Amino acid sequence: MRRVYLNDTTLRDGEQTPGVAFSAQRKVRLAMLLDEAGVDGIEVGTPAMGGQERDAVEAVCALGLKARVSTWNRSLAADVRASLDCGARQVHIALPVSDRQLERKLGKSRSWALGAFTEAALCAREGGAAFTAGAEDASRADEAFLLEFAQCAAVLGAERLRYADTVGVLEPLGTWRRIRRLCRGQPLPVEIHTHNDFGLATANSLAAVRGGAAWVSVTVNGLGERAGNAALEEVALALRHLGPYRTGMDLLLLRCLARAVARASRRALPPGKPVVGTQVFTHEAGIHVDGILRDPANYEPFDPAEVGGTRRLVLGKHTGSAALAHILDQAGMSVSREEARELLPLVREGAIRAGGSVDLAQLRALLSSGRPG
Repeated sequence: MRRVYLNDTTLRDGEQTPGVAFSAQRKVRLAMLLDEAGVDGIEVGTPAMGGQERDAVEAVCALGLKARVSTWNRSLAADVRASLDCGARQVHIALPVSDRQLERKLGKSRSWALGAFTEAALCAREGGAAFTAGAEDASRADEAFLLEFAQCAAVLGAERLRYADTVGVLEPLGTWRRIRRLCRGQPLPVEIHTHNDFGLATANSLAAVRGGAAWVSVTVNGLGERAGNAALEEVALALRHLGPYRTGMDLLLLRCLARAVARASRRALPPGKPVVGTQVFTHEAGIHVDGILRDPANYEPFDPAEVGGTRRLVLGKHTGSAALAHILDQAGMSVSREEARELLPLVREGAIRAGGSVDLAQLRALLSSGRPG
């Protein structure tokens, strides 16, 4: 199984979610949780912002974590020096590589971009820090110039190249083709950084790994600007189950980590959020529950226990007699399958009146009012 490395950017790109702001104390706590969960890299913030951001970066850099802690920097020597002053031993240096952003955002040329990146990279080297190269808006860049940028970064000593789908315009097949060409055309390991504007961030990340990417940039719960980034929990589980890959993640900690980030970001987890949502291991439909009772793998792609989850069967409008009989039996109120079939209309009517599912107390009330015999 090929090892894939996860670089978590929750504390930087995730914090760029509108309305999200982590205090230094929260960044320290979340960094420790991320490290315990087994991510390979943690992008902690942008020291050039100054103030509390700088304090937070310095505090996390001083923790001595197993994960590589890095900072995010523009291709400016001043940004890199701010990171070095915080104790950063790895810095990420980014700049746009698409003509659209170079010309319409910065008003600069390709040659300027290479020069600016070179100056920032040399500053990092002189300060004794390792650095990674960030190709912003790479998915809309001219591929020849992207390769030129990658070759420049390699000559300067970059550890890897981040291919950023900055505005989320990639699709999986195209991602696979692009990343395969990029991996074959230059010497640096590639990190894929996707955004979820079309709901394809996780799919594009997996396609990039298929194409040869060694690193995946992720955020917990998919936090990030606009529609967010590739979600750590989705990528970690998908890599394990949908391909011959392994990561260093402790999957049992994913749900705890997701809840911690949800609290810190004040962004509630949707009940159906893959892997970490409260209802992703909940079953109601009769055919599904009957299949689950025979063999959970009939309707579950992985065992809930793998991520510390628990399977739950609920009663509702779509419940079947097998599920009703099983739930009653578990509650110490055994009935025959025939009795369960006769009780089923009561349960379904109760669910419709409640506008959802029927809990155990409601079920007892329904039974006392309408049980056969």
